[in-house]
Amino acid sequence: MNGKLTIANWSPDDQPREKLRDKGPAALSNAELLAILVGSGTPGVSAVELMQQILSDCHNNLNTLGKMSIRDLMVYKGVGEAKAITILASCELGKRRQMEAPEERPDLGSATRIYNYMHPVMQDLDVEEFWVLLMNQNLRLIKKMCVAHGGISEVSVDIRIIIREAVLANATVVTICHNHPSGSVRPSRQDDALTQQVRQACEVMRLHFMDHVIVVDGNYYSYREEGRV
Repeated sequence: MNGKLTIANWSPDDQPREKLRDKGPAALSNAELLAILVGSGTPGVSAVELMQQILSDCHNNLNTLGKMSIRDLMVYKGVGEAKAITILASCELGKRRQMEAPEERPDLGSATRIYNYMHPVMQDLDVEEFWVLLMNQNLRLIKKMCVAHGGISEVSVDIRIIIREAVLANATVVTICHNHPSGSVRPSRQDDALTQQVRQACEVMRLHFMDHVIVVDGNYYSYREEGRV
């Protein structure tokens, strides 16, 4: 029998992976977060308890923990070289994150900005692609994703995917965008119908549908600028 106490052996109240999944990382203590990384403790001592012991000796200060050496950590029963390296690597990542500036989210508050942002993605495509841009209330991009890849003159779009992704991303504003490989910026009847379907679906879910932008090389068409949404 394996003498290590793995995550699978922990009681339901002592399973940090499940806790993180269900409640988010902020709900976990430092010891629980580190326990996820080390993965196992020793007979009679869970990974959480092992990390609580190490952190206690560091006065519960992660900076102090990060200053320990591999040899210092290997003094603890159940901490081999691999676990010691994992712990120090996590501390180093935390330090580097503090040094990084937050990523600047693009401001896509106008059709021109949307075109300038999406044109490099679409300018060389020989088939239609349909993208959704999910934004926060300040019109800053949260996520962009291609939801359909089609033919030369049309593409099939599942509106349920757009709404699902918007909800999962906690977006409040939705813009859709696709290209016309033909070079014609004029929207088709299918484009008009799809625009209205997405707008109506967004209204049901209390999402703000901002625009549908059609991109061609050197030009664009905006339903919003044309007063059609």
